[in-house]
Amino acid sequence: MEIQSHKGPYRVYFDDNALEKLDSANHQGLHYIIDRKVAALYREQMEHILSSESVLLIDATEDNKALDVFPAYVQHLVAKRIRKDHRLCAIGGGVTQDITCFLAATMLRGVEWVFYPTTLLAQTDSCIGSKSSINAGSAKNILGTFTPPEKVFISTRFLSTLDPVDVRSGVGEMVKVHVIDGPASFDSLASSFDNLFEDPLVMMRFIMKSLEIKQAYIEKDEFDIGPRRVFNYGHSFGHAIEAATHFAVPHGIAVTIGADMANYVAWKLGVGSEANFHRMHLVLKRNYCGFESIEIPFEPFITAIGKDKKNVGMNHLTLILPDHDGRVGISQYENNEQFREICVSYLDGQRFQ
Repeated sequence: MEIQSHKGPYRVYFDDNALEKLDSANHQGLHYIIDRKVAALYREQMEHILSSESVLLIDATEDNKALDVFPAYVQHLVAKRIRKDHRLCAIGGGVTQDITCFLAATMLRGVEWVFYPTTLLAQTDSCIGSKSSINAGSAKNILGTFTPPEKVFISTRFLSTLDPVDVRSGVGEMVKVHVIDGPASFDSLASSFDNLFEDPLVMMRFIMKSLEIKQAYIEKDEFDIGPRRVFNYGHSFGHAIEAATHFAVPHGIAVTIGADMANYVAWKLGVGSEANFHRMHLVLKRNYCGFESIEIPFEPFITAIGKDKKNVGMNHLTLILPDHDGRVGISQYENNEQFREICVSYLDGQRFQ
């Protein structure tokens, strides 16, 4: 795939031998930023990469993409004598991507970077679109840039070593993209839901479809100020769930719950329909199955959703909700008692049903 961006086109390559090819390549001028778990799992395939001159291994946690941790990353790159014509190479999932992208945008006023996404969540969604986001204090993803990679290499071999929960986390983002494309796309994915986890070819087909859907939006609105904002469907609620549970709910699972909650809120506000909520609820619930028992404290939740960076004004929330036809749209809603009661109703009861 070739993606158009403000920095010019960049390409996505689908190659199950991508990691082995990188390992046998010339490593001069490359600074690797690698998820420590990935390095352990693929030590043999990354023998030359891991012994190259500049390797930064990170634990891919939310704490490690916080602003106050970045001086250590900068010091490492400075010690390894990074230069303007060098490249950063990220090997990992979304946290590794965010760290590398933010560094690429800011080190030396900008260096090139390439990405080898190792999680389904990154492969099916975040690997294209240019965005990076990091945390500051208690505010999740409050700082960021639009810095596209030079190249993206997708290898489905990485998916074989993912924890099943991480696969479902990626499916959560995949579901989100297909909901945005319309009811027919969601229904197609829903009908293949079981096969996603059993047939690598089905999984690859929906990864590619997800990226094709997203490509149309990011090429129209790379800087996320117009139509692309619908890709935050499920995220306002999802980010608040992550914050309220101290990230006990993985991102894509939180987005799945957030999408289900958005559908419920739309129904109860009269924006959407009860039929649309129930049409999607079964598949969404199956994807977040096992996380219902995690308590989502209401006060931290409502505080977090009030801090969402999409909001305007002090008492209005910017939410992406489905209409009566199941098509998502963006609008502002009052953060009032009615909204809070609907949220309590969902968190305390409806998500379990």
